[in-house]
Amino acid sequence: MGDFLIVGEALVDIVEQDGVPTTEHPGGSPANVALGLARLGHHPHLLTRLGTDRRGETVRTHLAASGVRLLPGSRTPDRTSTATARLDSTGVASYDFDLDWRLPEDVPVPPVDAVHTGSIAAFLPPGGDAVLDLIRRVAGSATVSYDPNARPGLMGDPAAARHRVETFVGLADLVKVSDEDLAWLAPGEDPAAVAADWLARGPAAVVVTRGPDGAFAICAAGTVQVAAPEITVVDTVGAGDAFTAALLDHLATAELLGADRREQLHRIETAELAAALDRAVRISALTCTRPGADPPSRAELDS
Repeated sequence: MGDFLIVGEALVDIVEQDGVPTTEHPGGSPANVALGLARLGHHPHLLTRLGTDRRGETVRTHLAASGVRLLPGSRTPDRTSTATARLDSTGVASYDFDLDWRLPEDVPVPPVDAVHTGSIAAFLPPGGDAVLDLIRRVAGSATVSYDPNARPGLMGDPAAARHRVETFVGLADLVKVSDEDLAWLAPGEDPAAVAADWLARGPAAVVVTRGPDGAFAICAAGTVQVAAPEITVVDTVGAGDAFTAALLDHLATAELLGADRREQLHRIETAELAAALDRAVRISALTCTRPGADPPSRAELDS
């Protein structure tokens, strides 16, 4: 089981329905990925920015309970960031953010098989530039995974955002992106064509999630597609992050992560990629049946 470094925001999701705040859950896309990996039996490190206030302590305790390890410098005396998740009638969330994103300086990066980042952490200054520098430093020594997880309210002009996103795509070995992200970043373009263009920039595989329609992926060996199971959605908070964690877990189990496995990952067969997608879609769907970012544990899946 490979070790992971996850870089990005940890915060509190304030869930709001019909204009009324209802619940608060620990969240933040990269932190959710770390949580998902920990519950699947890994011991991920998380490099983040988390306050020492009540909300920050709630998030820290929540992550630690599943085995996520915060790197030194991740705690700050400032207040913990929040994301207000507004649910529509189908349980789909849109977000407004109150956050200050930056990375601690001079934090030693532990040796790991894979590094994952994305979302706000890879975009919002000043922390976004520090994340880009970190990814450039580790790209030769670990598998790099990236999820744009676009936040239009924070990212401004889609064309400029796409340029930034594609800088990370060019450094990544694995890219996961939603069809909603692509609709904003590349309006009017065929998602499959964008995925093929991104694959040509260097990744071993580009995975596109499609909500209730499942997911597809493209790699050197070809394209695969999987369907999603029918479920009753409670909300979609953290579903994409659960998908990413499950995808990374499968690749770790298949011994395809790590700098010494880069060539094998780039030669991944379509059957292996389809199996990874199928597992990721099912874990993501299960997360949608529970409130908040609450991915399943390995024990739950085994039972």
